[in-house]
Amino acid sequence: MPEIPDLTVYIESLQPRIVHQKLEQLRIASPFLLRSFEPPIKEAERKEVLGLRRIGKQIVWDLENELFLVFHLMIAGRFHWKKRGAKPAGKAGLAAFDFPEGTLLLTEASTKKRAALYLLKGESSLAGFDRGGLEVMNASLGQFRAAIVRENHTLKRILTDQHILSGIGNAYSDEILHRARLSPLRQSQKLSEGEVARLYTSTQETLSEWIQRLRASAEGSFPEKVTAFRPEMAVHGKFGKPCPVCGTRVQRIVYAENECNYCPRCQTDGKILADRSLSRLLKGDWPKTIEELEADPGLHKPLPG
Repeated sequence: MPEIPDLTVYIESLQPRIVHQKLEQLRIASPFLLRSFEPPIKEAERKEVLGLRRIGKQIVWDLENELFLVFHLMIAGRFHWKKRGAKPAGKAGLAAFDFPEGTLLLTEASTKKRAALYLLKGESSLAGFDRGGLEVMNASLGQFRAAIVRENHTLKRILTDQHILSGIGNAYSDEILHRARLSPLRQSQKLSEGEVARLYTSTQETLSEWIQRLRASAEGSFPEKVTAFRPEMAVHGKFGKPCPVCGTRVQRIVYAENECNYCPRCQTDGKILADRSLSRLLKGDWPKTIEELEADPGLHKPLPG
């Protein structure tokens, strides 16, 4: 799912292409995309885009007449800038937005069709999309500390809960925790002042660095390779591969449709965290330390699928 770095670069790339331009036509290709019906979606046509912004993980287009298009890309939704009049491509095509200088396509590389589009009327209608999380890029250390200790949760949940911190998801939370040298299962209210400061600095630095990397990768063109899995990442999506800091094999905790990746030497004092599915399967054979893990080479390898 696109997070702060990806959404920031999307907005920056869209600004010179569509802001102060009229949305000439809007073509919906998938009936699953549109999640609002009043006002009718056709009211967005022939309206000028006055500005762009981010609310949590949503991108908002401010249109004339106090209209707002809200995009939630979910896991697999992506934007593509094409020549004017381009058609939504095959089953992945969700919608096309025609502007004087080109067409923005919205696609989703998933059969589950979770991406969503809303047309809303009035600034107050956007309130429901703001889940109240702190905007970490603009927050002070004191504000950050207050947000993460207000409730006692694991750091993985703290970083990804949009009611607590805004715009961070599964991918960048792994990278933040690895840089901070903190376990994803540490409880937020048990952090020392030094650990809170380390997590704050890691969050700021990780997100800032990835914004710069994604800007450089786009090289002034439209970002077409938005993904949660990048070779430069330290631990996210790197299960079974060596940690770039210490060389220890990256481990994971699988839950629901996600997984949490971490380095046991850098983050958990050498302890292997219990994976709900695999540790239940292996029971007493589940390794509890790096030494036990390294004694069984078969556990270094990712499982099929």
